[in-house]
Amino acid sequence: MDDRFSGAHIVKKANVYHNGQCTSRTVITAEGEMKTLGIILPGVYRFSTAAPEQMQILAGRGRYKLADDTEWHEIQTGDTFHVPENASFDIEVTELLDYTCSYGQCGGSGIPV
Repeated sequence: MDDRFSGAHIVKKANVYHNGQCTSRTVITAEGEMKTLGIILPGVYRFSTAAPEQMQILAGRGRYKLADDTEWHEIQTGDTFHVPENASFDIEVTELLDYTCSYGQCGGSGIPV
């Protein structure tokens, strides 16, 4: 896993959700892809998507459930999961989650890969 975005542009303004419990910064890669780098503090949160998202867990632990799922899926450092466009998901963070999210280039069932 590469730990850098070479030639990227960073949007200065933070994305802040859930009263500051979740924050991220937008990164535009040299290839024009939009990504975010973020931190989620322990707790349970709901997010909605407009575009498909691929969440890559850089550090931490928790679990997530897509809106149509009946079961939670465990996630930890090194895992990746997909969220379809125009969907929502719940995430329960048990150990501070450091993540990167890629937009519009995802597919799959939402199950970690």
